[in-house]
Amino acid sequence: MTAPEIDVEAVRERALASLTTARDRTTLLTSCVEEPDLTAQHSPLMSPLVWDLAHIGNQEELWLLRTVGGREAMRPEIDNLYDAFEHPRAERPRLPLLPPEEARRYAAEVRGRALDLLESSAFHGTRLTEAGFAFGMIAQHEQQHDETMLITHQLRKGPQALTAPAPDPVPPFTGPAEVLVPGGPFTMGTSTEPWALDNERPAHRREVAAFHIDTTPVTNAAYQAFIEDGGYDDRRWWTPEGWAHIRQHSITAPLFWRREGGQWLRRRFGVTEVVPPDEPVLHVCWYEADAYARWAGRRLPTEAEWEKAARHDPVHNRSTRYPWGDADPAPEHANLGQRHLRPAPAGSYPAGESPLGVRQLIGDVWEWTASDFLPYPGFTAFPYKEYSEVFFGSEYKVLRGGSFAVDPVACRGTFRNWDYPIRRQIFSGFRTARSADV
Repeated sequence: MTAPEIDVEAVRERALASLTTARDRTTLLTSCVEEPDLTAQHSPLMSPLVWDLAHIGNQEELWLLRTVGGREAMRPEIDNLYDAFEHPRAERPRLPLLPPEEARRYAAEVRGRALDLLESSAFHGTRLTEAGFAFGMIAQHEQQHDETMLITHQLRKGPQALTAPAPDPVPPFTGPAEVLVPGGPFTMGTSTEPWALDNERPAHRREVAAFHIDTTPVTNAAYQAFIEDGGYDDRRWWTPEGWAHIRQHSITAPLFWRREGGQWLRRRFGVTEVVPPDEPVLHVCWYEADAYARWAGRRLPTEAEWEKAARHDPVHNRSTRYPWGDADPAPEHANLGQRHLRPAPAGSYPAGESPLGVRQLIGDVWEWTASDFLPYPGFTAFPYKEYSEVFFGSEYKVLRGGSFAVDPVACRGTFRNWDYPIRRQIFSGFRTARSADV
């Protein structure tokens, strides 16, 4: 059996568009503030923006120029500085990092050479080059750092530096609160998506019992009801670890929220505003999501349940690439790509709903699931163990679906994100579920 023919020009165009979109976003995120904000560490949880900028260039050089292109190293002396596993984020400001202008020149020179390589690539020969995987991996890597840099902007103190139009207003959502997902097997993961990363592979059959899942993510208004009912003061709703964590850190509301004058306010990219009741709740950790679900008499969906709700087409009995089908995301499908710097109201994007009627499974907020980050049956690390394999285990919880900060190139129905259950600076929310017999 021969492999399907690759449309070389289509792959080249997709890779060029993906790399260009990522670099445009990187440029915006690193040019909208002055040099002191680029070199400062705005939180010990995050790198200085200038580290991300040079790291993006260094990874591109490593994988595209050196590994795929066989070129000599341009700046071998900086490899160690920008190795994420060598230096924890908290210590990166103390490293002899490239200053902003030098980092920009380096990243630009790498990109110029990478585009020359792209122009001459045939996209076959090795698994790394097949269907342009290495170029797709680098575009995804840069977009993931663009999301990380946007988180840094949210943590940054000071005046507003980024603006974007708000999502289109929609009428209050009056559809069903939950959707029944029928029991039975479905295909989880992928073996055919050309730019899918190793932890999304391979495709495999997964049996899932019938369950109900929220039609939309949990909103700020719903989460406020949990707060007002004393949710943060009632040990019944929390795991022992979660209870200890919120007590130790005096957590009483989502990150960036504060109560003032009888209403909830939030800080969003340098602006203080009233918390919008109809938006999905944002900046909650796994422990908070799990506690809310218990308070509501529900639970978080497992990762398999989430993916079945997002990809299973019961009419044709197959798994689609996205909830709406196999077409790449368009603006009518989901809130992606940092075009809006906030979630859209619950119930938005009816064109993006799943065949079962679940909405906003892609974009808006990363959704915590009940599952630990573990490999699929038959998993093989590629192209390096540090992308996924070293993180497998019960320390990390899986998030699904992407957020408004994620670019479509780094978001699929199979895409898996993971983080510690204490993390709140990320653009995380959730939806709840319940077993069909409950």
